[in-house]
Amino acid sequence: MLEFKEFSIDFQGKPLSLKVSKIAEQANSAVLGQYGDTVVLVTATMGKNDRATDYFPLVVDYEEKFYAAGKIIGSRFIRREGRPSEEAILSGRMIDRVLRPFFNSRMRRDVQIVITILSYDEENDPDFISLLSASVALAISDIPWNGPVAGVRLAKMKDGNLMINPTKTEINGGEFLFESFVAGNESKINMIELAANEVSEKEAIGSFETAQEEIKKLIKFQKEIISKIGKPKSEVLLTEPDPNLKHKVQEFLLRRETVGVPTEASGKTKLEAAVYVSDKAEQNDNLRKLKEDLKEYLVSEGLIPDGIDSIIEEEIDALIHKNVLEKDLRPDSRKLDEVRTLFGQVGLFKRLHGSALFFRGSTQSLAVTTLAAPGQEQMIETMEVSGKRRFMLHYNFPPYSVGEIGRMGAPGRREIGHGALAEKAIRSIIPSKEEFPYTIRVVSEILSSNGSSSMATVCASILSLMDAGVPIKKPVAGIAMGIITEKPQTTNDKQKYKVLTDIQGPEDHYGDMDCKVAGTTDGITAMQMDVKIEGVTADILKDVLAQAKKARLEILEVMKKVIDKPREKLSEFAPIILTLDINPERIGEVIGPGGKIINMIIKDTGVTTIDIEQTGKVFVSATTPEQAQAAIQYIQSLTKEFEVGEIIEGKIIKLLEFGAIVDLGGGNDGMIHISEVKSGFVKDINEVLKLGDIVKAKIIKVENGKIGLSIKALMQ
Repeated sequence: MLEFKEFSIDFQGKPLSLKVSKIAEQANSAVLGQYGDTVVLVTATMGKNDRATDYFPLVVDYEEKFYAAGKIIGSRFIRREGRPSEEAILSGRMIDRVLRPFFNSRMRRDVQIVITILSYDEENDPDFISLLSASVALAISDIPWNGPVAGVRLAKMKDGNLMINPTKTEINGGEFLFESFVAGNESKINMIELAANEVSEKEAIGSFETAQEEIKKLIKFQKEIISKIGKPKSEVLLTEPDPNLKHKVQEFLLRRETVGVPTEASGKTKLEAAVYVSDKAEQNDNLRKLKEDLKEYLVSEGLIPDGIDSIIEEEIDALIHKNVLEKDLRPDSRKLDEVRTLFGQVGLFKRLHGSALFFRGSTQSLAVTTLAAPGQEQMIETMEVSGKRRFMLHYNFPPYSVGEIGRMGAPGRREIGHGALAEKAIRSIIPSKEEFPYTIRVVSEILSSNGSSSMATVCASILSLMDAGVPIKKPVAGIAMGIITEKPQTTNDKQKYKVLTDIQGPEDHYGDMDCKVAGTTDGITAMQMDVKIEGVTADILKDVLAQAKKARLEILEVMKKVIDKPREKLSEFAPIILTLDINPERIGEVIGPGGKIINMIIKDTGVTTIDIEQTGKVFVSATTPEQAQAAIQYIQSLTKEFEVGEIIEGKIIKLLEFGAIVDLGGGNDGMIHISEVKSGFVKDINEVLKLGDIVKAKIIKVENGKIGLSIKALMQ
């Protein structure tokens, strides 16, 4: 029998338990976490040796298992889990962003967190219990880590109800103002994911403060576990440069030269002259040349220039922090709340349904919108979700966008994450299927990147959608915010910080926070925040969101000058889509045995596709309005509901002794009894009607699919 050490509490009205046993005993630690009937296994493993890298090698793998939800899905020829779904990648990235800041970045020992979803009850969010279990696994292990952390999911409904860890049914059952996942430690927030329908900054901050209170409860629970079964932390070597080498590097970088340098660089240190330029390419060239000169200098001093990159990184980091905090000086000399130069253009290529360029400084996004029939929706089948996706936004980040040579091919985790964020920012303003029955795909090609490419994608995508004539509810713009902080000298000192608007390369890389905020003139539609420090307080977030709103409104004004509303007409190269509602019970008549009828309609009318939903909604896609209308008329004739008193016109296709059969179109026919041909006695039907005659008649009976007609009633 397995002996479990079980720790449990009630959280938000549901049992939450964490178990530790001999399961996965060869990992440094393993935790079985359960919330409701959702169960995860989280293992934390550390390598035995340090690696020769210039970064901390942490990997977080989030493994969805189809059996967890009682499903057998995947390719019909394989029927097993393959490449992680986008949802699994996003969950893994989110948990990584919460855990990573609490490791010492100078560690060079591999650490892998593997999260395996063992059971999913289709109600309780696996992300919540996965993060909590990962935190406990690290905290009780011998792996050096400065947690614990926790996170909660929040949803505020339009009726004002704020729910903590809502179930899937609760979220799907009502309209929400926003939905978010907020994580951190007991005093600060270090990760936010938010999707909203124009939520105000004040409401967002209020929800973050609520989340912080709930996180405190979970941290207290974890500390009790750690006190009982936590292991002493291993002594792991942290990378330290040779003190003499570090001194010589600093000495070289801090030299001030006034001879043979441009006037604008006069009086600056070598490092300042290299970093403090507005052009990214020039900055890269400066740093490359600086490193070459530094290596020559070190060799002349009898030193081996190995490991100087990390020293230079530390010096740039310290320089940027010092100049922002003391002088409000940014690398490109902008004001702290200043947005880079903006440019936009639409209608770039004739045959594209919609296209736009958006530049923010040297960050450039080309967004292309493609419209298609409803049948082109993406089918989604994962452990958590089975359904269709009508609006898609894809983000591509080719290596040339940063002046490098690299792999091209399937999107990586970063591309999937950035695309998902931009899609989240725009999703709430996309018109409903009833308003605009198209499948919509937007692709953002990042042509040049110097920070904030995901938010440039939001702006370019909105311009492209309007160029395509998609009747979006409101334009959305995005901005990337950052902060530079000073570490307090004592625990009682108030943290000094400066908020930066529209962060670019160096500020993103060396800054302490990356907070992306997108929204309309009336509120936030998406937000994503992560940090390199322990976290930030709600007060800091208030300043960040206030400054972000100011920038967002500025950008929206510029976008308005490029195109102020969606085009009234679609591109001539976009498909024509007409819709029709039919009786759901008659769908089979339109499709026909083996699809015979629907394929015949497509062939005869020349339309591209005919899509029929179970509700009876029919979507006809064609290249011309005439083709679409012909198919609509064909379907109408097939599914026409005849009513008593209605006047029809049709051709006589058969004569009988007791009457005549009239073709009503769409495979329907009706019969005129000989007594209903005219007033008075009719001895022979052939004396009154001829085969092929076009007649008008009144419907006098509809019964069990049989239609009775009368010419006599029409005459009367």
